[in-house]
Amino acid sequence: MRKLLLLLALCAAGVASAAGMAATAAAAEDPPRYTVVRVDLRTERLELFLRDDTGLEFKSLERLDAWLAARNRQLVFGMNAGMYHADFSPVGLLVQDGREVAPLNLAPGAGNFFLKPNGVFLVSDAGPRVVESSEYPALLKKEKGVRLATQSGPLLLRHGKVHPSFIPDSDSRKIRNGVGVSGHTAIFVISEQPVNFYEFALYFRDVLHCRDALYLDGTVSALHSPALRRSDITRDLGPILGVAVP
Repeated sequence: MRKLLLLLALCAAGVASAAGMAATAAAAEDPPRYTVVRVDLRTERLELFLRDDTGLEFKSLERLDAWLAARNRQLVFGMNAGMYHADFSPVGLLVQDGREVAPLNLAPGAGNFFLKPNGVFLVSDAGPRVVESSEYPALLKKEKGVRLATQSGPLLLRHGKVHPSFIPDSDSRKIRNGVGVSGHTAIFVISEQPVNFYEFALYFRDVLHCRDALYLDGTVSALHSPALRRSDITRDLGPILGVAVP
């Protein structure tokens, strides 16, 4: 089987890694604080999933995995992709295969999604990007080939700066997940212990060396990775980011 993904379980004190379908353990913090999955968009195709071909929402990594398996495809990576309403429709922008499924949302509101600046994670012909939400329309005009995009909030990092509303000693701690970018690589992170926003942002900046990163969600955060022998079961999910292979 060809090399599928480079998966890293990164911790503050060390690294446990899996390349392709083989894993090698190294010195690591016990228990680990974060798990990281790197997807190189030059060799891997990232997709957004929400509904099956009958219009029913997937709602879980397990159901998406089974649906793909019935079509002779294997889900080698999956993660919840952003915030959603009670009917599982996205709160903000969602672009699948170049088609806008839900529009950009620049409205004010309460909750993490509306903690400005929020942002958009996208994949275009130029590679993966994380941009501030209000920058997306201008980018869309000048940058062709946006085939995937999901909007969430808040931005964890913008041009290397931590979101101004984050409080270093905040006691709001949850299992959280997010995405950052480095060159042609999308870097997905899920915390293994409850963390606050500030700690999460610093991990992207100081350990993973990302300049731009976006919060995807908390509490419902979930990861699917056969290479790591993991498929999380949480409450029902909305959009899902994934890599599936024949």
